[in-house]
Amino acid sequence: MTTIDYARARETMVEQQVRPWDVLDPRVLDTLARLPREAFVPEAYRALAYADLQLPIGHGEVMLKPVVEGRTLQALALQPTDAVLEIGTGSGWFTACLGRLAREVVSLELHADLAEAAHARLAAQGLDGNVRIEVVDALHHESTRRYDAICVTGAVDVVPARFLQWLRPGGRLFVVSGRTPAMVAQLLHADAADGGVVRVQSLFETDIPYLAGAAPVPQFQW
Repeated sequence: MTTIDYARARETMVEQQVRPWDVLDPRVLDTLARLPREAFVPEAYRALAYADLQLPIGHGEVMLKPVVEGRTLQALALQPTDAVLEIGTGSGWFTACLGRLAREVVSLELHADLAEAAHARLAAQGLDGNVRIEVVDALHHESTRRYDAICVTGAVDVVPARFLQWLRPGGRLFVVSGRTPAMVAQLLHADAADGGVVRVQSLFETDIPYLAGAAPVPQFQW
């Protein structure tokens, strides 16, 4: 039975996948190089933990490609004082990355079994100290809390207004929007005074599964 050298695989992922995709932020690269992605991958796909692939985790959700995760973390430019909202906990690995870069992470997950498994993985790695996972439908969630940064890990056809309302003035929201297979990852910047969106920054093209309930409404053809 072949034993996988995950430390070497992690180093290769960073140097041959992530860095060549213009991810150069030292804190992001260090986070990706240190956190054990294999500990968050379902057992059936563990050998592919560091492959340039989306990996299924159940309920139609996936772990995104490492290059997409790296670009996302770099675009958010998280500071050690930031409070972050993640919409879509998934496996918990990206949650762990956010937690290492920011002061606090609140992560919303629709599926209770994914949330429970993600929390267990974070706890097993000692990475749950500044992370809280809530089982809620983000598309119908009501909250008065505001965050410095928001990361949406599933695509949306149209960015829900409530997501923008959760941004602090001067905050930023990462989201992938559009219609498959031509989606665009964007960073929406909130005004420092009133919180309204003042700038939309297009980052890169991608194609990821939609957030549950955020897919385009099917149009009837006559």
